[in-house]
Amino acid sequence: MDAATAAVPLDAAAYRELENSFHGRLVRPDDPAYDEARKIWNGSISKFPALIAYCTGVADVVAALRCARLTGLPLAVRSGGHSFPGQSVCDGGLVIDLSPMKGIRVDPESRTARAQAGVLLGALDRETQHFGMAVPAGIVTHTGLAGLTLGGGIGWLMRRYGLTIDQMLSVDLVTADGAFLTASERHEPGLFWGVRGAGGNFGVVTEFEFRLNPVGPTVLAGPILWPMEDAPEVLRFYRDWITDIPDDLMTIVVLRKAPPLPVVPPELHGRRIITVISCYAGDVEAGEQVVRPLRAFGRPLLDLCAPKPFLQHQAMFDPSFRPGWWYYFRSCDVDRLSDDVIDSTTAHATRVASPLSTCGMFHLGGAVARVGEDDTAFGGRGGGHTFNINGNCTSAEGFAEERAWVRDTWSALKPHHSGVYVNFLMDEGEERIRQAYGADKLRRLRALKREFDPTNLFRSNQNIAPGEPAQFTPPAPPAPPPAR
Repeated sequence: MDAATAAVPLDAAAYRELENSFHGRLVRPDDPAYDEARKIWNGSISKFPALIAYCTGVADVVAALRCARLTGLPLAVRSGGHSFPGQSVCDGGLVIDLSPMKGIRVDPESRTARAQAGVLLGALDRETQHFGMAVPAGIVTHTGLAGLTLGGGIGWLMRRYGLTIDQMLSVDLVTADGAFLTASERHEPGLFWGVRGAGGNFGVVTEFEFRLNPVGPTVLAGPILWPMEDAPEVLRFYRDWITDIPDDLMTIVVLRKAPPLPVVPPELHGRRIITVISCYAGDVEAGEQVVRPLRAFGRPLLDLCAPKPFLQHQAMFDPSFRPGWWYYFRSCDVDRLSDDVIDSTTAHATRVASPLSTCGMFHLGGAVARVGEDDTAFGGRGGGHTFNINGNCTSAEGFAEERAWVRDTWSALKPHHSGVYVNFLMDEGEERIRQAYGADKLRRLRALKREFDPTNLFRSNQNIAPGEPAQFTPPAPPAPPPAR
């Protein structure tokens, strides 16, 4: 598809009606800004929408939704544009772009924050850290708050404070029919349950309200590196060590080639390594005691775990996930790092070719697991680790090989899969969505979908189709007694 093809479906009268009621910027394929506007973070995705509507507020969102309904155009909703499979843009359709909506309001007295849907994680961190507080969120600062939150939100603070959705107090959203609602535990509680884990399916969230938590501003954080050949022993030690660590400590294990960053000595650049990255969100001195056994294990190549501003640590992965690079991901949860999981993971990690590809493992548990499994739509609170295997390149060159490596690594772990984090899914089909939520939650989510989006307007996402209500089948009449 190209830009000329994308322009065809847009009805001229519907566009004029939208233009007359819209305050933000409308970008069509003939606009000089179009080619840049259609790009998203994952450079391997190239789609050509018929119209991109940059919304400045709720009224713009309502107007854009009306246009989509009247024209029947496919619809995509974009905040930060970090959707791994590119679901924040669509071919031949209308993109509701929320990036102009960047308002943040922190109330230090009530320890709450309100943030509009166009906010990026780094901006929210800056505002909340000014008051020594934070919302648990993701690990790349240019990620959009909206998409991350509505799928759950895992990151450096989750073992202490839970997922991003666990600190969410309310959302404002516009539904498929243009209605404006606020959902919370008291108002529309069923919808509030659904948006905490499957939120993009029910409407366009325009604003979030969060509970804030004390963090930093200094944390003990950073990576410790070992050579890849030591990875099996490091992971076996790590598996035992994390059984007795406090919730204040969050760790991510990454297997990759050492990146050419200024903090990494040149002689290590490109060397295959395993690294355990820590973030201790409590007292720094207490954290030093907790991390000491990890530091003392084996023969580390480099130890960069040190007291530092939380804001600095939050940005550490930014250089590894730059906008415009080509990304392919596969993910799974595993209950524990068994010997088979460790041996399979390390064997495949030695074959990685691209200096940008990684195999990451997020340690779950703590506050994530203390929320009831049925309290939110998010699935998998009882898991042990979330794997995020990504094959990354700066361009198309070598990308096919990296995708093959990702698939091979993921497939080797398949006997150990226990679920999947919905935000890490590619376009993998309904069965994988079922794995993310489980059959019982999926039935409940389908019922919510039928209530709030029966025509499936919001389908450019990890889609929960409305389906048909279950039909009641009366029991068969009892068999007549046998003749005597």
